[in-house]
Amino acid sequence: MFDLDVGKLIVIGIVALIAIPSKDLPRVLRQLGQLTGKMRRMANEFQGQLMDAMREAELHEIQKEFKKPQTPPVLPEPEAPKEPAVKPSPSEGEGK
Repeated sequence: MFDLDVGKLIVIGIVALIAIPSKDLPRVLRQLGQLTGKMRRMANEFQGQLMDAMREAELHEIQKEFKKPQTPPVLPEPEAPKEPAVKPSPSEGEGK
């Protein structure tokens, strides 16, 4: 949301030291810390709710998948036995 890197934070800190009187500085820093903590808690809560919604959506998808009527897999027809490539001649098997 706010792109604050270390350099920008240092500039903000220096401006705060110049603009805020020294007697009010501890109170301002305490309020700033409380505000920062509140913002982090709100962000964590939002992230948790978002993750819960994603898990719930995935759960509904899985439930839909299981509720679909499942058709049994179609198995291929068994092949008829193949005739041997070489047929015995009628005279070989009869005379013995």
